[in-house]
Amino acid sequence: MTPEVNLLYQQACSAEYKEDYTTAVQKLTEALKLAGNDVMLYTKLAGVYSEMGEYDKALAAYAKVAELKPADGYIYISVGSIYENQGKYKEALEAYNKVAQMCPEYLYNYLNIANVQYQLRDYKGAIENYNKFLATYSQHSEARENLANSYMNDGNFASAANEYENLYVKNPASFKDYVNFGLALYRMKNYEKASAFLEKAVEADPDNITARISLALSYQEMEKDDLALAQYDVIFRQQPGLNSLRLDYGNLLADMGKDEAAIANYRIYIQNFPQDARAYQNIGVVYKRMNKLDDVIANYEKALELQKDKRNIDLVEDLAECYHLKKDYPNALKYYDEVLAVKKDDYNLKYNKALVLHAMDKYNDAIAIYTELLKQKSDDTAVKGNLTAALTALGDVYLNDKNFSLAASAFEQAVSMGTKDPYAYYGLAKAYRACDLDDKASEAYEKAIALAPDNTEYSNEYADFISSTNNPANVTAAPQEETSEIKEIKLTVEPEQPSNTDTNLANKSLIAKGDENYKSQKYDDAINNYQEALKLNPSDEITLLKLGNIYKIKNDNKNALNFYKKAIVVNPNYADGWFNLGLVYANEEDTSKAKECFHRVITLDPAYGYAYYALALAYDQDGDKKEALDNYRIFLTRNKDEAVAKTVKERIKALEQ
Repeated sequence: MTPEVNLLYQQACSAEYKEDYTTAVQKLTEALKLAGNDVMLYTKLAGVYSEMGEYDKALAAYAKVAELKPADGYIYISVGSIYENQGKYKEALEAYNKVAQMCPEYLYNYLNIANVQYQLRDYKGAIENYNKFLATYSQHSEARENLANSYMNDGNFASAANEYENLYVKNPASFKDYVNFGLALYRMKNYEKASAFLEKAVEADPDNITARISLALSYQEMEKDDLALAQYDVIFRQQPGLNSLRLDYGNLLADMGKDEAAIANYRIYIQNFPQDARAYQNIGVVYKRMNKLDDVIANYEKALELQKDKRNIDLVEDLAECYHLKKDYPNALKYYDEVLAVKKDDYNLKYNKALVLHAMDKYNDAIAIYTELLKQKSDDTAVKGNLTAALTALGDVYLNDKNFSLAASAFEQAVSMGTKDPYAYYGLAKAYRACDLDDKASEAYEKAIALAPDNTEYSNEYADFISSTNNPANVTAAPQEETSEIKEIKLTVEPEQPSNTDTNLANKSLIAKGDENYKSQKYDDAINNYQEALKLNPSDEITLLKLGNIYKIKNDNKNALNFYKKAIVVNPNYADGWFNLGLVYANEEDTSKAKECFHRVITLDPAYGYAYYALALAYDQDGDKKEALDNYRIFLTRNKDEAVAKTVKERIKALEQ
């Protein structure tokens, strides 16, 4: 560089220092006329143009530098910086990669590359290069913050939280990224810690909707419903049109038992997001709790329509149950079959299908399934009871069709299984009578009458049968004078009984006294009253249940079991009797029998909420986590007791860990 050129160069540097960029360019241009291949002059000129924002001219000057000094990789750092300032991130990345190839010793370049990759949303590449940079410059807080953000955007929330944690611990006073830290913790399901940092974010910036949303969701996950509700109130005051959040808000309201408000928010969400199957499913759950089966079915059907490619099989099962409850048996059967195509060996599903077939009078199909189930669980009293009922009903069909042989076979199977249904014996008697098996018919009539002594139809028909089997033509004639000694066969004459009206009044009076003594905790007196009432009406399952309840209170499980069993013998479809019987078995830690009883309750009344709770407790005690969780969750859909629901939710949370 000649003295004249050097003087111009120094004048340009002085002008640049004074931010007189026009003069600096003028001096450098004059110098280049005298020394047109001077790399230093072009480098300085490129720098001045860059400071002026004349990026194209700066890039042209750097291109000349690269031509004059092709081995100098460091100029591409400046080139990359210019492209970065222009938002041309691909070109910037290309320049920085040249630096990496030509000057691998320049480790700071990893930060340049990572920053550009971050802008290009190549988060995996950015993560790799931030880590390479931090391996040397570990205290660089900006790089570490960008690394944390890259992890967040890449979905690696654990690593993001770890980086935010390091930044916070290192300098809590200057830490500002509470929102992302809280969100990372939320995505890791560390809701307690997430809420602590999100609370700081909201405190620092009350208008930060993102922070409030994440905080509301964290509270919601922790079941701090009131705190979550307060956040939602602020969110919707600030942004009433934030309808994307209405689904989560509706879920919170549903959990709080605010069904009407939940439905209103689900509807708003559906208006704005009509293709989201979750909304229809969730609103259906609320309607189910309200026992609005038509609304449940309509929304479940819509949810499944939107899930054409991947139908939620549990939702299909729930829909089948709704049709079952509605007694729309053809549709219930259709959906049970769809679920069974996936859950081929599900015992309870098969049982439900059998119940539907039974209700549709498709007795042979129902009997086939009941029989199959009993091969798996021979001690399942609920299945056995329904099998005998189906056999009895089938026998009655054959009886009406005058197919007496098949009728007798069906009734015989029911009787062989120990049924207490008097009609099974009555039907068997009629079938035997038609087949001229008089001895067997007589025995069956007697059994039917013993089980239902008040049924005059059975007694009258038996009397007719006895009369018909003692035809006078078969009696040897006696001498005329002894004719008076020939006795007619007739029913035994009973002493005169009080009228039915008097008996009913006496029975009601005794029960009323028993109820009064029960409320006053005069249990022995109540027992006497109820037992006297049973003498007048032995088939009163409610009074039998009350006696069982008293003995249960007195911790006399033996007598409690006795009376509960009598109640379900009198009425095998008495759900309360089965439920209380199950509770006694549970108290005696006989979980197997307890579960049988609770399953029977659900079969008889699928809406019997506490049966699911009791069943869940039994499975929980047996260590069957899956069944326990399933039944706890079903219970929550049928329960309105918030205290119990809270306990159940805590148990579900413990089992899911």
